[in-house]
Amino acid sequence: MTVHPSLQTSIDAWTHSVEAITELVNPLVEGEWNRATDCPGWSVRDVVSHVIGLETEMLGDPRPIHALPRDLFHVKDELSRYMEVQVDVRRCHTAPEMTAELEYLVIRRSRQLRNEKRDPQTKVRGPLAGKEVTLEECLRLRAFDVWVHEQDLRRALGKPGNLDSPGAHIARDTFLSGLPMVVAKRAGAPAGSAVVFDITGPLEFMRTVRVDQDGRGTIDGSVSLGPAVTFSMDWETYLRLAAGRVRPEAVGDLVKKDGDQQLADAILRNFALTP
Repeated sequence: MTVHPSLQTSIDAWTHSVEAITELVNPLVEGEWNRATDCPGWSVRDVVSHVIGLETEMLGDPRPIHALPRDLFHVKDELSRYMEVQVDVRRCHTAPEMTAELEYLVIRRSRQLRNEKRDPQTKVRGPLAGKEVTLEECLRLRAFDVWVHEQDLRRALGKPGNLDSPGAHIARDTFLSGLPMVVAKRAGAPAGSAVVFDITGPLEFMRTVRVDQDGRGTIDGSVSLGPAVTFSMDWETYLRLAAGRVRPEAVGDLVKKDGDQQLADAILRNFALTP
């Protein structure tokens, strides 16, 4: 166990999710690796390649020198181009090559994490194009990212599960931390208003975002009387929207909106928090 308990939650969540991914993909035949996922332009192989690529960078391995094709429609900016290199370089890899690399990566990364002795506030190279973050934030981001991609793979392969796993709790808290910005800044909810989110399923919670007189949003777990909007949906729908995996109109039958419909639609249009 790491000497810093504040890191252990993220390490445990990452381990749980990456082992789940390994179990999901090990039995796949070659054709199943090509199944499309909710990530634009990415197959099952591509999602696994992304996980492998970022984790090898966390280990300190050099990035591959690779020129991307010019016809990748889903590569639209520098961040997506940065992420695509580790993916595209593995598109010719066979199923045995993919599973072998993944298993070896998990062994190496798990060993590194077990021996982690740096202070949680140590600045390290982050997973997003090398931006510096604290070690604690870096491990939280990796646990979040790997769980979200585990769910991408589960939906693509028709094998649901782990919606209440350790990674799910980290993802919930990460998504909720961005809600005040979504409601108050992006959607422009009026000063003095409140918006309630009532989420059911494996992870049940209710949160209220309140906008103060200066237009700043805060979030809490108390009930609001007379909110401007109340959203009701299941946890999987929430995460698909918050992770930008689905357009609001595609899950309209799964999202109940009570109150100001114009504000509700503005919030849903701006709901995605991941790049």
